[in-house]
Amino acid sequence: MDEIKNDQTAADQGPAPEGQAPDVAALQAEIDKWKAMSRKNEERFKSASQELDGFRQSQMTDTEKAIEAARVEARNATLSEVGNKLVNAELRAASSAAGVPLPGAEFLNLGSFLDESGNPDSARIETFVSSLPKPGSAPSYSQNIGLGRQGSPAAGQLTREDLSRMSPREINEARQAGKCDALMRGEI
Repeated sequence: MDEIKNDQTAADQGPAPEGQAPDVAALQAEIDKWKAMSRKNEERFKSASQELDGFRQSQMTDTEKAIEAARVEARNATLSEVGNKLVNAELRAASSAAGVPLPGAEFLNLGSFLDESGNPDSARIETFVSSLPKPGSAPSYSQNIGLGRQGSPAAGQLTREDLSRMSPREINEARQAGKCDALMRGEI
């Protein structure tokens, strides 16, 4: 009866007047109310499920209990075997989607990404992947510092054979560009 009255008072109030936005605090309070009701219902369901399982266990014979225990053991063994593979696949997919390199699987505890039922926990995986550092485009260390000469001394340099096929104007341009330096030093 009270629910009907609450519905009627809500209907009597009608929608918010046009041009007026709903109050943010009221909307947040409504969200919090529904979240709390959802959590309360989840707890009720869990306790009712546990109570039902306890009742079923008490009504089973010894052979039925042994069969159920074997089923549970087989399910847990299968989930632990397949669960790590599923977690590894989800980690690779999430890291490639985020564009971050994933550390080697031998350095990760894949079991920590499983929920209570043995399935991959997407929230934990996303949290982990978002915490990984993004790769930078520049190297993390300075390049060419104290390393001495890099590459061949003739890299980008012209040889006598190259000069024999060039016009005098092209030779002068190559000399000004520094492409004849190794030849002039006698390195080629």
